[in-house]
Amino acid sequence: MSGSAFLHLTRPRMELRLTPSAERAGGVIGEHDMRQAGFDNRVLGIAAIVAAIIVLSAQDAFIKAISTDYPLHEIILVRAFVALLLISLIVRWEGGLSTLKSATPGLQALRGLLIVAANSFFFLGLAALPLAESVAIFFIAPLFITALAAPVLGERIGLYRWSAVCIGFLGVLVMVRPGTDAFRPEAFFPVCAALAYAMMQMLTRRLGVTSKASALAFYIQIAFLIVSLTVGLIAGDGRFAGSGHPSMEFLLRAWTWPAMPHLALMILIGGLSAVGSYMISQAYRKTEAAVVAPFEYCAVPLSVIWGYVLFGELPAGTAWVGMALIVGAGLFLFYREIRHGRPLAVERPMPRNR
Repeated sequence: MSGSAFLHLTRPRMELRLTPSAERAGGVIGEHDMRQAGFDNRVLGIAAIVAAIIVLSAQDAFIKAISTDYPLHEIILVRAFVALLLISLIVRWEGGLSTLKSATPGLQALRGLLIVAANSFFFLGLAALPLAESVAIFFIAPLFITALAAPVLGERIGLYRWSAVCIGFLGVLVMVRPGTDAFRPEAFFPVCAALAYAMMQMLTRRLGVTSKASALAFYIQIAFLIVSLTVGLIAGDGRFAGSGHPSMEFLLRAWTWPAMPHLALMILIGGLSAVGSYMISQAYRKTEAAVVAPFEYCAVPLSVIWGYVLFGELPAGTAWVGMALIVGAGLFLFYREIRHGRPLAVERPMPRNR
């Protein structure tokens, strides 16, 4: 997970070229061809987003699988390096170095740091929590964005949207269960990740970003590299490790040269990250965010499958209830935004690196 996000999307322009027969026939067939092209783009967009979520869900599962052997930022360093190489090829294909020019370099840096924070919190939670629960809790990010839209952007949030926000946070409480013997403080890591991501979205929406998707992805991978190297220099010798807590050990254990199978897996994680991120950007370019964004919630059932297959995990009964409340609240928000013709509060729920 990680990402660059583009807020406040409008309907993308579709370049449609009528067939000669359509041009000869006039407006009726031309309009039919335009509708067909729009339908085809929606199908392609949905296929791309589902494929991307499958790829990125696998990335999350693989990171969890090696979280007991290697520190987080060593994995992220390899992932970012591989992803940056692949994204650089896309940048060159889309126009070269001129693509990377930005009128807001400070904003790019701050956005990158917030995405790094969101990723770090998410994976710290992932090291100690079941995969499905971490992913589901993180999906309160759109709820945070809706709640923050009132004080930060001055937007009016109606009763139905506030109700959805409250129901989603109720789902978090059901899963976290504070005040009971089942409470685990590490459950707040994905909550912090969602909050960091929401703050990044608010920043982007308030100040605006006009860079291409590939440029945004490039800068975010640079942020990952810088932060990972800094953490490695400060804590890479393991001097701060030893607490025994899975999340803290994942963050602070000593860096070691990975065994070849694990190094190959880290490289694969980088490839999955780049491919999945690119497919997501294509999905949002092919069709409207309102069409493809809800399909990102496929990540929740996929995380249940990955968790069971790789780790033998199944959410507890109360966790299922909490997951249903969070996903239901998020999908209801999308429904309300689409029905009332408002720009989506968030281009995409999950922060993936792209």
